[in-house]
Amino acid sequence: MPSVDILSKVDLQMLDNAINVVKREIDTRYDLRGTNSTVELDKKALTIKLSTEDHLKLDAILDILLERSGKQKVDVRSYDLEAEPVPSGKSLYRVIKVKQGIERETAKKIVKAIKDSGLKVQPQIMDDMIRVTGKKIDDLQAVMALCREKDFELPLQFDNMKS
Repeated sequence: MPSVDILSKVDLQMLDNAINVVKREIDTRYDLRGTNSTVELDKKALTIKLSTEDHLKLDAILDILLERSGKQKVDVRSYDLEAEPVPSGKSLYRVIKVKQGIERETAKKIVKAIKDSGLKVQPQIMDDMIRVTGKKIDDLQAVMALCREKDFELPLQFDNMKS
């Protein structure tokens, strides 16, 4: 029986490349050169820590991060930008979480959209991904088109297509 996995993951190598490009731009940009501005990636916790002296520079670094991530093929919807900047002594820092996997609530929305579409497929939530099985590959391709069309506020990839 044909199946496909719907998942949301970030390529860590591309993310690392994007962070390195941001670091180089901070070192060469005129308004950030010589400041105490840093960008750090924690691969285990999947967080990015931006730190600098004031809100204006922090916003500039965040703009650089979002722009360079897009150019490095890292979807900016995978960043959790809800955390507020935190003052720490003379500096200011912000921690951005990188979303990996599909959360339970979003998975339920995706499954509901698939079931409401009337396609003859069976979606299953499996930890942080969704497996969709059906009798025809055309139905699975229709599910993939449906997921691309609707905005679930996170980047979706389709993997492990088996016939």
